[in-house]
Amino acid sequence: MGPARRRAALRLRGGGSPPLLGLLPARFSVFPLFFLALLLGFASLLWLQLSCSGEAAAPGGGQSPGGPRQPCPPQAPLQPAEEEPSWGPHRLALLVPFRERFEELLAFVPYMHRFLSKKRIRHHIFVLNQVDHFRFNRASLINVGFLESGNDTDYIAMHDVDLLPLNEQLDYSFPEAGPFHVASPELHPLYHYKTYVGGILLLTKQHYEMCNGMSNRFWGWGREDDEFYRRIKGAGLQVRRPSGITTGYETFQHLHDPAWRKRDQKRIAAQKQEQFKVDREGGLNNVRYRIESRTALSVAGAPCTVLNILLDCDTSETPWCTFG
Repeated sequence: MGPARRRAALRLRGGGSPPLLGLLPARFSVFPLFFLALLLGFASLLWLQLSCSGEAAAPGGGQSPGGPRQPCPPQAPLQPAEEEPSWGPHRLALLVPFRERFEELLAFVPYMHRFLSKKRIRHHIFVLNQVDHFRFNRASLINVGFLESGNDTDYIAMHDVDLLPLNEQLDYSFPEAGPFHVASPELHPLYHYKTYVGGILLLTKQHYEMCNGMSNRFWGWGREDDEFYRRIKGAGLQVRRPSGITTGYETFQHLHDPAWRKRDQKRIAAQKQEQFKVDREGGLNNVRYRIESRTALSVAGAPCTVLNILLDCDTSETPWCTFG
């Protein structure tokens, strides 16, 4: 037997390299395999960190086959969803008008749940998701949220999804004395005019009914808050605002990116003239809508209810409700 055949026979008898390595080229190095294994391990850890988020929901609404995921290690645990009786008799319905701003919602829900729980504010978050094909109508969504929020809440917060309170001294308690404008002109990062009542406004349900809610005529972005200020005054109510807050325009974090989310500021047909008028007839009494679905969700452990809302529009009354 020649020397080459003898070496091959010895390898087959177990004295040489394993069969898998025997299939590789003679000059192949194990270092590329080692580097590839490290890279795959790092990618797996990164995916785990990005994907863990409290509970995982399957596409059909149930849990994923692997069961609930554990929270990411760096994340502080959220307060329990069940409030303590010692937190007081009142309960807040946090009404969040919404359409296609999911990256902001994912930050908003767990942050506000933690913020309000830390302040011992009994609350429930309602995401008012407009799913029809009309232009966005923030005021009508708030009217719907008020009507659908149930009898277990006795006051509301009209709350923008892109505005997070950073100062824990801000008051979200029951506004018995009248509407309380949390995002006051002295604190809001963008809007500073005297009659501004947007961003975050608290009202008892009784006071909101005294105003007949908000006007349903404001399709597109803006002006519905200015009209609501006149309704508040017309109902004989006085707007109150925070005092003793020293953080100024850094009191809130504004999440909105105008380059990514452009506002619908078009003024169509007679809308330019109508936007400055007071709607003395419409509001809670004539909002037209249908609830397509009501879904209880948990976002990073924070509970909320998503209402998919189909608004209706009388194009003879407000032809500017369509994108055309």
